[in-house]
Amino acid sequence: MKKSASAHWSGDIKDGQGTISTDTNVLREAPYGFKSRFEDGPGTNPEELIAAAHAGCYSMALSLGLGNAGLTADSIDTHATVTLEKDGDGFSITAVHLDCKAKVPGVDAATFEKIAQETKLGCPVSKVLKATITLDATLEA
Repeated sequence: MKKSASAHWSGDIKDGQGTISTDTNVLREAPYGFKSRFEDGPGTNPEELIAAAHAGCYSMALSLGLGNAGLTADSIDTHATVTLEKDGDGFSITAVHLDCKAKVPGVDAATFEKIAQETKLGCPVSKVLKATITLDATLEA
């Protein structure tokens, strides 16, 4: 299985503009640029898209891990925060923090934490990232 997206860029780094599109058209020429990436300008940016991908992937993977243990979540809500830091002459994504809150009937806190941490390591997006990935997993009543 292969999934793809594309980006177009025109101009220099500071004043140029770009668009990002996905083959499914969920994103269709979504604007991005220096201001949306390094300031508070309108548009998206690669880090935001990585955060969205990681949050979505983790939530689905946690559902799988819980299912493998005979459990079904009422809800799983994951928020991902990607950290971009200056690295010499460029920048590096240095960390991703996942904050997950889940309602899972019939699971104790220790079992939930074990499955949540295993999922952090096994989620396909986690596997592709070299950044430090941390997780706060909260089992809600």
